[in-house]
Amino acid sequence: MPIALEELTALTANLVAIDSTNPDLVPGGAGEATIARFVADWLEAAGLETTTYDLGNGRANVVGVARGSGGGHSLMLNAHMDTVGPGAMPAPFTPRIEGERLYGRGAFDMKASLAAIMLAGREARSLGLRGDVIVTAVADEEFASIGTQDIVRHLTADAAIVTEPFGFELVVAHKGFVWLEVETRGVAAHGSLPEEGVDAIVKMGPVLTGLEALDRELRAQPGHPLLGPGSVHASLIQGGQELSTYPDRCLLAIERRTIPGESTAVVEGQIADILARATAADASFRAKQRTTLTRDPFSVGLEEPIVAVTRAHLARALGREPTVIGAGGWMDSAILAAAGIPTVIFGPDGDGAHAEVEWVDLPSAARVAEALIGIVSEFCA
Repeated sequence: MPIALEELTALTANLVAIDSTNPDLVPGGAGEATIARFVADWLEAAGLETTTYDLGNGRANVVGVARGSGGGHSLMLNAHMDTVGPGAMPAPFTPRIEGERLYGRGAFDMKASLAAIMLAGREARSLGLRGDVIVTAVADEEFASIGTQDIVRHLTADAAIVTEPFGFELVVAHKGFVWLEVETRGVAAHGSLPEEGVDAIVKMGPVLTGLEALDRELRAQPGHPLLGPGSVHASLIQGGQELSTYPDRCLLAIERRTIPGESTAVVEGQIADILARATAADASFRAKQRTTLTRDPFSVGLEEPIVAVTRAHLARALGREPTVIGAGGWMDSAILAAAGIPTVIFGPDGDGAHAEVEWVDLPSAARVAEALIGIVSEFCA
């Protein structure tokens, strides 16, 4: 079913014009309350059963349901409303159209995608479907994903599509991550008293070399067929008080990127092994580790019905088979999959996510909406 490019453009422009900067990324950011009101009003006017979920502190989700007659598969369409900060982008919330491109903060990541799921949800009402089409406009994907975490507490579906912008490539896997900290302990003393001091920063040395060795080991493995191997790196380090004092503490922040099949427990064990080897080599080595945040990797079986249906409709929109890929970055799809909802990812073309120049290709966004309508027509029939 064709979507008028003019309507898609106007809706995307209206969404870009609303500042929805994530306040956990930029102190004082607007959050999602204003854009949530706009989305809720639009979905309600389009005839969907609409609910706004207040997440507190100016954060909100909006859910619109095109209710089926019963007996069909339900499909969730997901897009986030929040954006990163504007940085040095001039006039970030004044949408600018040049040719087939719409410029502005969030145009690509991912307000054109949000417009596409809103339009697809509206059209679903007239298709005589048996299954429900559930439009979820969520908060906070750019930081802690409290939006989609809240969605799965209230709702489920037989499948989901996350419309992150990937230029019509079909994403069926992505990496996760584990963030950890290692703290080494020393003994503070004046620099003139080396017999009394123990240098906590120096004690971090075997941890750093152990991480380097672990990263080499990981990268030597074949890994996931679409994602390759996992990886690890030292992200941040701090310690010491002044030049004339032995530091009594050094803190290292670590990121371990994970692939499907690698659990948090496996990662924690790898870091514990590094500390155990350092302890065995140096009786004065003292360290502890803790995990600060985990996000699971994601994959969906190619045999899942939503994969086959999506692949067919993307091929129709493209005039060729879509490229099936894995993505390095983490997305809300992992939360949906962990809740038992088979999920795929695709979205429009463009560039500049998190950059100073951001734009979306408008015809490709219209094709996303059309592909979504085709998918719901088949999957929810």
